[in-house]
This record gives sequence, C-alpha cells and structure tokens, in this order.
Amino acid sequence: MDHEQAPQPDKIDVTVPSVARMYDFLLDGKDNYPADRTATEQLLQAVPSMKVLALNNRQFLRRVVRRLAEDYGIKQFVDHGSGLPTLDNVHEVAQRIHPDAKVVYVDNDPIVLAHGRALLEQNENTAVLQADFRDTEKIWGHPETTRLIDLDQPVAALFVSVLHCIPDSDDPAGVVSRVAAKLKPGSFLVVCQLVSESAQTREYVTDFMARATDGNWGRVRQESDLAGYLEGMEILDPGLVEVSTWRPDGDLVLRQPSDEWIEFGGVARLR
Repeated sequence: MDHEQAPQPDKIDVTVPSVARMYDFLLDGKDNYPADRTATEQLLQAVPSMKVLALNNRQFLRRVVRRLAEDYGIKQFVDHGSGLPTLDNVHEVAQRIHPDAKVVYVDNDPIVLAHGRALLEQNENTAVLQADFRDTEKIWGHPETTRLIDLDQPVAALFVSVLHCIPDSDDPAGVVSRVAAKLKPGSFLVVCQLVSESAQTREYVTDFMARATDGNWGRVRQESDLAGYLEGMEILDPGLVEVSTWRPDGDLVLRQPSDEWIEFGGVARLR
C-alpha cells in the first residue's frame, strides 16, 4: 500500500459538497455530510431520477468489471475518479474471479483517500492514490501504479461517471486518449457520463453543480459527445447505450422515474 500520510478529518472542508460524497449519499452510504445531503436533495427536486440513475450506474460498474474479468481475462484495473468505497468495489468483484487481480483507485477527494486506505490496508494487490484523474503522468508514474500495473499486459482503465466533472477546456476526450496511449492492444477503456438531450436540463444541472461544488464540475453533455472519447477503438456490443441496458444480467433493471438525463456510455477495446 501507498504510505503517504492520510488526511485528517479536521483538515477537510465538509461545508462544500463533494461529488464523491453526494454519490455516496445516493447509494445509501454513510460517508457524507449535511452539505452533501442538502445539495443532493435540492438537485433531486429538479431531476428526480438521480437516485435510480446512481444505483444503475453502480450496477454497470460491477457488471463491466465482472465481464472484463470473466470473459476477457482482465486482471488489472485502474479506476479513475473512483469515489468512496461501497458494497462490491472493483477489487472485490475482480478478485472473486482472479484472486491475484490488481486494482488502483484514483480520486482527488481526501476523504476517499482516508476511507479507501483503511478498507484496503491488508490487501497488497490494491492501492488508493490521491490525484486528479486529469493528471495522467502522476497517476501512471506513481510508485504504487508501477508496482501493481504491468503495462506489458492488458489493462482496463475505468472512467465511470467522472468525465462530466471536468469542463470542455480540460479536454475530456484528451484525458481518455492520453491513458489509451499508455496501454497495449487488447486493453479496455470504460467510459460513461451524464448526458441529456434537453438543453434546459443540461444548463440547470451544470450551473447547480458548479455553484454547489465551488466550481469543481464540468457539464452534462449530449450522447454525440461521447463517440469522440473512444475514436479509433473497437466499441463492444451493444455499443454506447444507457448503462442499465449494457449487457444486463436479466430483466430486473431499475427503471428511472423520468428520463430528463441518463448515464450513457460503454466499453471499448484497443486494437
């Protein structure tokens, strides 16, 4: 495990909502604060489908990791913008299939760092890095990443529900491309983000989250934007879709109460 000093709770400003902690609240987690809950409840009034969307997105993450491990033999995962630990994290899913699977979690929220390291203290095949997922060189050059991830073997790089957290000026497609350039053919990129075909929804949520998180936000995009993220890669069936429909395990899929926005994405293989 990485031995950088973990942040102390009294050094973290919990009066400003965090995307990771808001997501934790939606998943019925306990690692969130009044500011996170208040912001989430306000947003739910405008986009009531948000909770179901978050639950379906988490199921998508678990399903993707299981499929990649079972069907394609992937044993290495780097989870960009991983969020707070919750039930069935990436390493738990992957290591049930391959006990020697390696997982690196990346998040810039110091609470994620503290909770993640406490959870993974005895798991030598995992690491948690406090880093901005845009900082490709720091992440992939970090001693814990180089200890765990063998770039001569296929890797799955995950960008699950994080790219909407950065603005267009930070070039989300470029972030994905920089990571893809480090991986050998046969590796996988998993990408999904919030999209809406409603200009009103895009504008409202983007403005609300930018204010609530003190500018730590990008924007809700459109479905057409995501194709550019995976240009030149082989997109696996069923393509880029609303994530609850990506290779579902059965008919028991939570239905959103409204469709003003969706989590949209898929999985691509490097040729």
